[in-house]
Amino acid sequence: MDVVSDAISAVHLGHPWFHRLRTSGNWCARWDPYDGAGFYVVLKGHCWLLTDGSAPVPLGVGDAVLLPHGTGHVIADSPVDAGVAREKAVPFARWLAATEPTAQSGRHETELLCGTYWLDCSRMHPLMAELPEVVHLPSRVGGHLELRAAIDLLAGELDEMRPGSCVALPNLLDLLLIYMIRAWMSEAPSGVWPRVLGDPVVSAALRAMHADPAAPWSNDRLAAEAGVSRPTLARRFTTLVGRPPMAYLTWWRVIRAATLLRDTPDTLATIAGRVGYGSPYALSHAFQREFGTTPGRYRAQAAGRSADAGAE
Repeated sequence: MDVVSDAISAVHLGHPWFHRLRTSGNWCARWDPYDGAGFYVVLKGHCWLLTDGSAPVPLGVGDAVLLPHGTGHVIADSPVDAGVAREKAVPFARWLAATEPTAQSGRHETELLCGTYWLDCSRMHPLMAELPEVVHLPSRVGGHLELRAAIDLLAGELDEMRPGSCVALPNLLDLLLIYMIRAWMSEAPSGVWPRVLGDPVVSAALRAMHADPAAPWSNDRLAAEAGVSRPTLARRFTTLVGRPPMAYLTWWRVIRAATLLRDTPDTLATIAGRVGYGSPYALSHAFQREFGTTPGRYRAQAAGRSADAGAE
């Protein structure tokens, strides 16, 4: 696993919810804040996005938007300020139920692909935490070709339900999330984690730890993987990541254990071995220090969150 894949897998719950809708005329709908990441892709027409405390953002054909932190927002046919939005916007679910049966094709029709990725936000990887409230990726010639291809494939699957669509659609939506994050990273050179993953020394050490978190890593072994001296690795890693290599490894092992507790039926002893702890007791102690709860209680709570996400 690479860092980006691990960062997404650590928080991703179940299959994404999605909907394709057509609307025209005057409309204004609101999403309240939630634990997840929302997205919009404009397939036809145009609309406006207004997040809590920000100015309206115009969206045109081919634009993609990711709201990675479940920020409350309004989506509307025209620009609105916060005061008007509070009075005019209807809850998204109610608007969706009322809109779909009555939407009429017309010159001012807007067509959107929208949806939600359910996330476990209890311990988010800093790469995911660094994403801004709104990742707006405007459509432009030659820009983000992978993202454009994923959007085209999604639109094609939605135009005509073909054999295998029930498998293709959720997987294409997962690809859409990856490509939106990649696109942000390519356009955010001042961001911490784009710099981290662009540094050959630090990224080599991170790749080693994420590829095999159970290995008996030491500062010397990680420095050898990165091809530098131990002091050089420690200095560069700590400066960019914000914690020393072995502290990051300890944290990541516990986060990885949490993912395995949530997503697998493996025993605590098996999970301890998979993430580099010599005994269930050692893992339980580290886990409780990081999460403030026992692995067993965490697993029960995570099962409840996953069930809620699957029911949506």
